Amino acid sequence: MNRTVFVNARLCDPASNLDLTGDILVEDGLIVDIGPDLVTQGAASDTETVPCHGKLLTPGLIDMRVFTGEPGTEYRETLGSASLSAAAGGVTTFIVMPNTEPVIDDVALVDFISRRARDTAIVNVHPMAAITKACQGEQMTEIGLLKDAGAVAFTDGDKPLANSLVMRRALSYATFFDALIVQHAEDRTLAAGGVMNESELASRLGLAGRPALAETIMIERDLRLVELTGARYHVAQVSCKASVDVIRRAKAAGLPVTCGVSATHLTLNENDVASYRTFMKLLPPLRGEDDRVALVEGVADGTIDVIVSSHHPQDPETKRLPFAQAAFGAVGLETLWPATLSLVHAGSITLERAIDALTTRPAKLLGLPSGRLQKGAPADFVLSDINVPWILNPDDLKSKTKNTPYDERRLQGRAIRTIVGGKTVHVLGEN
Repeated sequence: MNRTVFVNARLCDPASNLDLTGDILVEDGLIVDIGPDLVTQGAASDTETVPCHGKLLTPGLIDMRVFTGEPGTEYRETLGSASLSAAAGGVTTFIVMPNTEPVIDDVALVDFISRRARDTAIVNVHPMAAITKACQGEQMTEIGLLKDAGAVAFTDGDKPLANSLVMRRALSYATFFDALIVQHAEDRTLAAGGVMNESELASRLGLAGRPALAETIMIERDLRLVELTGARYHVAQVSCKASVDVIRRAKAAGLPVTCGVSATHLTLNENDVASYRTFMKLLPPLRGEDDRVALVEGVADGTIDVIVSSHHPQDPETKRLPFAQAAFGAVGLETLWPATLSLVHAGSITLERAIDALTTRPAKLLGLPSGRLQKGAPADFVLSDINVPWILNPDDLKSKTKNTPYDERRLQGRAIRTIVGGKTVHVLGEN
């Protein structure tokens, strides 16, 4: 029997409206008791005590959008290296996208990811499976079989499902299994050739733009199909005010629609691209400041359900190129929590809403048992110092690649201890 008690922590859990100073007792990977003064009530002699010194203890973060290179391009990222990065960032569960080589589009590959994660990862890893074969947008995958095999949701990753008939069929079929369909919303014909947000700044920089309209049009089409089918539908990332407004109206109408946003899009805007820094080349692109503010407001009022890292490692050879030729993507697992906390410190969102968007909401959407501090729940949580200032050194990142948009940035707040299944998998300052 393995027993550990975490003493004198600020316990915060939006799922149970918990916010108090107390202790949490863990036994054999599960939370068995929670509340004030557990130690004074008597603890077994074999119970390990971890003092928390009043720091914030929350459910472990759940990241719904992580790209890795396993299988196929392990030199960029493996499940093991991604899990090290996740643990350092306070992420105890992440969802891996199907855009691998080969694509996660059949039962054998879902099983492979699950087994590899159990063997090599120090955090929980769950796969999303592809909606269509090879993510080509033409032939639908076996959603029912894939869900039974362990797929927590269905997406074509960073490829939008453009074919309206295939999307209708996928949504209709998903209703039989209560499966979640996740869309990267972008009309690629409108966005063709674009490398940053379509704006005056793009014109001045001499770069082709990707209009926000391409995103909103795709969402509006999909919402019509959701209304027709009644399926659960999730927009992986919104990036502009118009999309937030559309989703807000859809929710008001009672449609089963949810959406996410990356922490990067909440904290940076297109002006950060002005120096042609390819680490700022993202998909969707960073938008204008008005859009960024609208995204923050969408998180604050609950229109935007979850915050994700959109962790997308790229090797130096594909990033250290002229901006137009460079690959899209940035790493984000280790900066997800600090970037979100910057909005809390600025007073833009509450701490409870930030935790909710990173724990409770994604757990509910994906049907996971984690994301809460309650008796009987998995002992997946993170101890954080939300006030500690620090400067991000890319060389210190656990990810195989270092293409972060936050390099040399001043940040405030970070994970200091990460616990998965009752076991400590990361302590700040320890290798």
